[in-house]
Amino acid sequence: MSPALRPALFLDRDGVINVNHGYVHQAEDTEFIPGIFDLVARAHAAGRVVVVVTNQAGIGRGYYSEAQFEAYTAWMQAEFAARGAPIARVYFCPDHPEHGIGAYRRDTPMRKPGPGMLLQAAAELQLDLARSVLVGDAESDIEAGRRAGLGRTVRFHPEAGPLPATQADAVARHLDEVDVARPPN
Repeated sequence: MSPALRPALFLDRDGVINVNHGYVHQAEDTEFIPGIFDLVARAHAAGRVVVVVTNQAGIGRGYYSEAQFEAYTAWMQAEFAARGAPIARVYFCPDHPEHGIGAYRRDTPMRKPGPGMLLQAAAELQLDLARSVLVGDAESDIEAGRRAGLGRTVRFHPEAGPLPATQADAVARHLDEVDVARPPN
């Protein structure tokens, strides 16, 4: 008998987990978004598998290496685990179709808005995409979620002023507004 599929909370990294200061890859440059640890803990308590899906063109552009990214990711996951908010897995795409260097210059479905990272996570972690939620700060995140068949997408937009035009199912100005307990529509 195959294992039951589990719902997930997919999170973009820069702009949702940490303030996007531009190509963040060192602990000392990290400023966590208020409410992110609570959101992940609530998702975990609700039975959701928490997965990060992040474009990392800084690798492809040569700003930092995959090894530096992986060391940073291990540090970040430890920070979450220490707060009772475990992240199951982090998927990343280092490629960029125009600005990537060498083998990193390519167009791939793994790079959001492509759904590749979400589909890979679903296959590897036995996730039910139709019962899963994605929180992203860019329309490319939302498009990736919609293309992967996620049950709900939430556009995180903490800035004051008018809300952006979006294809998301909801917009949240604060992470505590993201309901991870209720099933998707």
